[in-house]
Amino acid sequence: MVEKVIATPAALELVEFLQKKYGTVMFHQSGGCCDNSAANCYLPGEITMGAGDVLLGKIGTAEFYISTSQYATWKHTQLIIDVIEGHGGTFSLEGPEGKAFHTRSRVFTTAELAELGLAE
Repeated sequence: MVEKVIATPAALELVEFLQKKYGTVMFHQSGGCCDNSAANCYLPGEITMGAGDVLLGKIGTAEFYISTSQYATWKHTQLIIDVIEGHGGTFSLEGPEGKAFHTRSRVFTTAELAELGLAE
């Protein structure tokens, strides 16, 4: 099965750390503005998911969402969530830890697009 979002070992380790510290966490891929374009980590209820959001999958056990409009632009890519040193988004839980989640991507292969039902 092709996954639309995956995480590096460093990102999975940070998610696990945040879950031990805060409990259940979730992600939303920010589309820009004051938080740049980043994978932001939240506590449930800190951000409301609705019809304008798509559940891409999970990072560990944390659900990962993206806006419908942003998904329309990025649906041909797999999001790869990594960690970098430094202060990330102003809203994301990992900021005080001196780390930031960082989104990388790669274009799906023709076979993967077909498996996902996205082949043209």
